[in-house]
Amino acid sequence: MRFFAVALSLCLLAVPAAARTQFNAADQADLDKVSAYLNSIRTMKAGFIQTGPDGDDVQGRLYLVKPGRIRFEYEPPAPLLVVSDGKTVAVQNKELKTVDRYPISQTPLDIILGDSIDLKKNSEIVAVQHLQDELIVKAHTSNFGVHADIALIFAEPSLELRQWTVVDEQGTPTQVVLRDVQVGVNVPPSEFVLPRPSVLGIH
Repeated sequence: MRFFAVALSLCLLAVPAAARTQFNAADQADLDKVSAYLNSIRTMKAGFIQTGPDGDDVQGRLYLVKPGRIRFEYEPPAPLLVVSDGKTVAVQNKELKTVDRYPISQTPLDIILGDSIDLKKNSEIVAVQHLQDELIVKAHTSNFGVHADIALIFAEPSLELRQWTVVDEQGTPTQVVLRDVQVGVNVPPSEFVLPRPSVLGIH
């Protein structure tokens, strides 16, 4: 389940909280720019390097097609595959030979898979910062029993999503760095076929 939470950590921003941070005009303009950038992405391919609290790295590939479809494909030795076909999110652990399924309506995926993103209206957003050549959007989320602080880091001035960092309620960080990001590319529908439980002999 930790792998699942990490893989979808970018998406945890989508569920509303009780309070909303009041942003000044400059911050609102930055959130508008980030929202427009996210809305402009219809398809994406990227590699990623995930660094856990223990300092160990795992690598993989990310594939995205809006609306609703995403694939986190981890390279060995990590046994995980996370796939959404637009209706269901499946988390396959090849080592344990298990596949867990979640209705997409019960997972906060709209932050990157929705057709209309407006971060100004997202009550999870708590801060906007500029650091050298980076624009950082910070959020605090508490959904489905998962509590975390999240920082989305965008390159400036190109405004490309560069990485995200999640700090869980125990204070342990997990960082995901994207590389070789390609947008507007063809992604075959076969990338979003859910793993079949019958093949693994599970239910």
